[in-house]
Order: sequence, then C-alpha cells, then structure tokens
Amino acid sequence: MSISSEHKPLGKQVTGSLHMLSPIVELNVGGEMYTTTLSTLKKHPGSKLAEMFTGQPKLRTDSEGRFFIDRPGTYFKYILEYLRSNQVPTQCIQDVYKEALFYDIEPLIKQLEDSPQIFGELVARRQFLARVPNYSENIELMIRIARAEAVASRQSSVIVCVVRTEEDAARCRDALNSLDMDKKSVVKFGPWKAVPSISDLLDCIQMDVEAKGYKISFQPHVAEKGFRFKSHDFFYKFLFTWW
Repeated sequence: MSISSEHKPLGKQVTGSLHMLSPIVELNVGGEMYTTTLSTLKKHPGSKLAEMFTGQPKLRTDSEGRFFIDRPGTYFKYILEYLRSNQVPTQCIQDVYKEALFYDIEPLIKQLEDSPQIFGELVARRQFLARVPNYSENIELMIRIARAEAVASRQSSVIVCVVRTEEDAARCRDALNSLDMDKKSVVKFGPWKAVPSISDLLDCIQMDVEAKGYKISFQPHVAEKGFRFKSHDFFYKFLFTWW
C-alpha cells in the first residue's frame, strides 16, 4: 500500500513540489507542534522561511508527516503571530530576534531592532564595547585564567585593570609594576573614547561573563600595605564561584 503525502516515514526528505500540498500545513518546530497555512509561511517571499516552502523543498518530516524545522519551538509562536497579524512580540525579545534573523524575516528584524531591548544592546552597549580594544578577547582571557585557578577550589579570582584614558593607562602601567603579582595574570581593559564610565564597563564585563553561564562578582582590589597608588582607581578583583 502506498504511503500518502500526509503520513511520510520518520526522517524522509520531501522531494516533490509543494504546489500540490494542502494549504493547511502542520509543523514540528523543535518538538513544538504548529498548524498554519502555506500563505502565512510564504508571506515574505524573500525570507528563508518562505524559501523552505517554495519550489523543491529541502525539508524532512517527523513520524506523523509534519514538516520538521530544527529550531527552538518555543519562540516560533511569536514568528507565526507576526506573520498572521503583523503583531510585533513584546516578550522574549532577544530570543525572538535570533529566530527572526535565522528565518530572515526582514520587516520583523527591523521592527525588533527598534525595540528598546535590541536597540539598547545593538546601538548603545555593543557600539560602546566595540570601542574598547580587545574586549571579547579579554573576556575569554579572564575565563581561562579563572578556570586554570579553579582546581580543588570553590572560588578563583582574576585581577582586572580598567583604564578609561591614555593618561590613566600610563599610570596603570606604573601601578602594575609596583604590584606584587604575576603581571601576566592581570587582564587590562581600555582605554576607550566613549561616554560610558569605568563602572559601566565593569557592569558589561559581569553581564557578558554571566551570559556564558558563570557566577561572578567584583569589588575594588585592595592593595598591599605600602602600595604607592590607590589601586581601586584601576584594579578590580573578579571572583568566580564554582560551587
């Protein structure tokens, strides 16, 4: 007995044209089930989502014959909501934005980028961090140092030197030479030419390290007795807690 197009075997790739499909489409997006129409999915012809259901599809189906998309299903409902009614989501903005980028739905991408959450991240915070030399590399260096010191310990610390101006950078170098520690273990951020302050950068560092799953806190580094600079002007201790 032949297998109908509505009940294809698990993992079977659909190779026929979609022109003969029912206008009602069942989807399995990362384990979440959705029912919609072909016209809704193809609402924006230039999008990746529309291309999935145009011409010769490159889609697989699950055991029930539903088209399978290997993406987080939780946020697809917001994508569908936009396609159906042009309603821009107000929840899970960052996650929906990632999905909008994946499906390449340009009008939704632009509207989400105007939202306070995405605007603040892309235009304000990210543009600031782009002016801090080697910011991403320094975040990774901090994590490597902390992990190297975590053996048989509950916590490990990383000393960070933060300087906003070239003058402070010169003073920091002098202070660093006076510190009784391995200078290679001190991670230096700055200088930068932008409005945000040192405390703003410290908040960004904590935010981005925590976004990678680490539990972290920071405080001004307390200098040893007789230290000839006020260490809290430049140096901060970031504490990683492992358990």
